Amino acid sequence: MRCDEAEILLQALIDGELDAGHAREVEAHVATCAKCAALLKDYREMSKAVADAGARYTAPPELRRRIEASLPMQRPSRRAVLRGFALGSAVSAIAATGLVAIVLRNDDEARIQSEIVSAHLRSLQAGHLTDVLSTDQHTVKPWFNGKLDVAPPVVDLTAQGFTLIGGRLDYVDARALGAVVYRRRSHVINLFVAQTTNTERRAARITTLQGFNVRHWSDRGLNYWAVSDLGADELSDFGEKFEATMQVNKEG
Repeated sequence: MRCDEAEILLQALIDGELDAGHAREVEAHVATCAKCAALLKDYREMSKAVADAGARYTAPPELRRRIEASLPMQRPSRRAVLRGFALGSAVSAIAATGLVAIVLRNDDEARIQSEIVSAHLRSLQAGHLTDVLSTDQHTVKPWFNGKLDVAPPVVDLTAQGFTLIGGRLDYVDARALGAVVYRRRSHVINLFVAQTTNTERRAARITTLQGFNVRHWSDRGLNYWAVSDLGADELSDFGEKFEATMQVNKEG
């Protein structure tokens, strides 16, 4: 484990959010790295200080007024929801809870997508692209076994113009996930795969962030993010070919 990977997971280790395998990896790294050991010590001392102080902050009424004032006039429903909290209306509170959940969920998706793009950028640094280097799907896929709760599917798309070049472990949202790496001419495609509790299929959509195109979709309990500087059309083509091959494999 590298220092940059360990630093991402230190807070999760302190909070007890890592599974046993990843906790052992971080602890083993810390045992041999003075820099990360010192950082872990600092984090633990800060956490203890906060807990001992019983630190708690209550937002002042002025904050609510500022939030209401910043809301656009054409969307009074959200202002009404905020007022519902102040009035203590049970119906308004339920509606507000739903609205806040939607907003937080959207914010969470945006944050994770930003982390996905950051992981793609990190991978482009020398020596960071692959942990296992192979064009053989029967070499890449078994490499993930035992390293993740669910190994990402690996399909060979060479005949369709997308060459498999390997895979690696990456870390997004303080959790490990698989990245399957393809190449289209001189362009790298990182396909990040993470398990999700939602088994419903989610149709693909493409967004652009920091100059990179991201194709995101969900299928059979897995979330997929394909990231590349390829044009949106070619990245869509990659995703469609990947999904079609997965469907053929399922039917076969």
